[in-house]
Amino acid sequence: MKLHCEVEVISRHLPALGLRNRGKGVRAVLSLCQQTSRSQPPVRAFLLISTLKDKRGTRYELRENIEQFFTKFVDEGKATVRLKEPPVDICLSKANSSSLKGFLSAMRLAHRGCNVDTPVSTLTPVKTSEFENFKTKMVITSKKDYPLSKNFPYSLEHLQTSYCGLVRVDMRMLCLKSLRKLDLSHNHIKKLPATIGDLIHLQELNLNDNHLESFSVALCHSTLQKSLRSLDLSKNKIKALPVQFCQLQELKNLKLDDNELIQFPCKIGQLINLRFLSAARNKLPFLPSEFRNLSLEYLDLFGNIFEQPKVLPVIKLQAPLTLLESSARTILHNRIPYGSHIIPFHLCQDLDTAKICVCGRFCLNSFIQGTTTMNLHSVAHTVVLVDNLGGTEAPIISYFCSLGCYVNSSDMLK
Repeated sequence: MKLHCEVEVISRHLPALGLRNRGKGVRAVLSLCQQTSRSQPPVRAFLLISTLKDKRGTRYELRENIEQFFTKFVDEGKATVRLKEPPVDICLSKANSSSLKGFLSAMRLAHRGCNVDTPVSTLTPVKTSEFENFKTKMVITSKKDYPLSKNFPYSLEHLQTSYCGLVRVDMRMLCLKSLRKLDLSHNHIKKLPATIGDLIHLQELNLNDNHLESFSVALCHSTLQKSLRSLDLSKNKIKALPVQFCQLQELKNLKLDDNELIQFPCKIGQLINLRFLSAARNKLPFLPSEFRNLSLEYLDLFGNIFEQPKVLPVIKLQAPLTLLESSARTILHNRIPYGSHIIPFHLCQDLDTAKICVCGRFCLNSFIQGTTTMNLHSVAHTVVLVDNLGGTEAPIISYFCSLGCYVNSSDMLK
C-alpha cells in the first residue's frame, strides 16, 4: 500500500538542543510494509519513506510504536503521525484526502498487530517513475491532448485547459485540493458548479472567453471569500453580478471586459483589497455610489454607454416612514444579523441591496436619488480614457436618506 504526498520528519529532541526544523516537506512515496511468515501472523510492520534522493527509503517500525495520530486537517490532505521510537513526528501534507484516510487506517491496524486487508508493499527501492505524480503544473491547449482515460495528478497547483471545447467544468478538477491557479479560458462553459468553492487554496480563476451568463451566489458564500485573489470573467455574457459578489474581499484583480454588464454590484466599495479593475466595452450607464470607496491602482471603463447626469433628482421620500423602512434602517444601522432562516428570503434581498446615503446611513425605499459626474482619478492612480475624447469622468448615482441630507450635499450635485 502506497501514498504519494509531501513529508517532513521532525525530531522531538531538536527543541531541547536549541535547533529548529527546516519547516518544509519533501516529495515522498510512503509504503506500508510487513514481514510475514507462513506459520504465524505478521510479526513486524514498517512505514517506508522514500524520496528522490533516497529511493531505498527510511523505515520506521509501526507495531505498538505509534503514540498518537493528529488528523484535524485530514480533509485538506494533512496529518501527523507521532512515533515512540525514534521520537519523531511524521508530518504529511498535499495528499489525496481519501487516500490519506485509507493509509492512516491501515497504519492503525499495523500498530495493533492486525493484518492489513489491502495489499502491502515489499521493502524494495522506489522507482523514479513513481515520483511523476508530484507534477504541480499542467498546461493543455488543445482538445486532442485533454486526458479522458486518466485522472489529473492530484498534486497539481496550476492547471490550464484552454481551447479544449469544454461545455462544463470537469468534476475531476474539483478533486485537486492543492489547486491554486485554474485557467479554463477559451472554452464553451455556460455555468459554474458551486463545488469550485471547495478548492480552498484557489487564488486565481481565469474564465475568459466562455459562455457564462452569471456568477452564482453560492460561489460568493464559499471559501473563495478567503482565497480568491484574481478573477477573469472577460468575454462572456454576464449582465450583472450579485450583490454577494462583494463578499470576495480578498480580490485584487478583476477583469470584466467585453460582457453585457448594465450595472456594478451596489456594494462594490466593500472590495477593499481591489487594485486592478477592468470593465471595458460593457453597457454601464452609470456607477453606483459606493464606487467612491474604491482605492485602485488601475481602472479601465472604456467603451461603456455612460449617460449624462440627470438635472432633476428622483424623489421617493416617504413621510412618515413605513414600518418596513424603519425596521430595515434599524437592522442595518445596528448591524443586527439576519438571514433566510430568520426572515423571509425576499426581505433578505431588500436588506442586501439597501442604498447608502452620503451621510453613511441606510435607506430602503425612501430616498432621493441624484446623479453627478466623478473624475475617475479620485479612485484610481492610472485611468484608461472613458471615451475617444480624452475624458476620465463618469456618471455616478448618489442617494440621500432625507431632504436635509440632500440640501446639505447639494453642492456635490452641481
